[in-house]
Amino acid sequence: MADYSRPPVTSYPAPPPSGAYSDGYPPGAHSNPAYPYAVPHPQYTNYQYHAPVRRANFLRYFLLAMITFIIIIGAILFIVWLVLRPRLPVFVVESVTLNNFSISTSSQQVSGHWLVRFQVRNPNQNMKLSYADIESYIYCNSEPLSRTRLPPFNQGARSQAVVQASFVAMDSFVDGWAVSGIIAERASGAVRFQVRLIALAQFKAGWWPERRALIQVLCGDLAVGLPSNGEAGKLTGGARECRVGL
Repeated sequence: MADYSRPPVTSYPAPPPSGAYSDGYPPGAHSNPAYPYAVPHPQYTNYQYHAPVRRANFLRYFLLAMITFIIIIGAILFIVWLVLRPRLPVFVVESVTLNNFSISTSSQQVSGHWLVRFQVRNPNQNMKLSYADIESYIYCNSEPLSRTRLPPFNQGARSQAVVQASFVAMDSFVDGWAVSGIIAERASGAVRFQVRLIALAQFKAGWWPERRALIQVLCGDLAVGLPSNGEAGKLTGGARECRVGL
């Protein structure tokens, strides 16, 4: 005879009493084969979520700091460049003296002694200049007559210096058309010469790194009057400012 006072038996396990498990999971839930997936601990889950966020924030702030640093350095360099902006020196031919000038139409040879006096001005307010390896040439109608070397010299900021170049030509050969041009100019009272100067210039300004540049100076249309009495020829028309470039 059946006993109806007992509760019916089912195939489902009875739920555990409240507060039976400290972590909310039954014993063996983390390793029991009945649970194929490991249950993450809430603490580790929170760390795995915030770590990429912290890394992204660090990279963002690092890049922002680097960009700010580069902008500041660039602004400082630009301001310094504006203050110390190097300017090329100014060359002016103050005088030209020509002695013992002669020309031979038969042998197409030119002789003479030229003394050219330059005034060199440094327009930079905060930069010193020094010149080395200075070479100078003199031409007539694009024909080279003589060349010479000048000693090195230095200039302070906003200063001037006087430099002289001495050229000597002894039976220097020139083309026939140049001889004809010189004779025609001499008949008019003045012969035009050109002087070219090349130098290695060095710009210095305190702690700022020095800068070197090869400058070229061209002084054209130097009309030298040649008296018929054999006296020394002189530059006519006053001083001439030269073109200076790199």
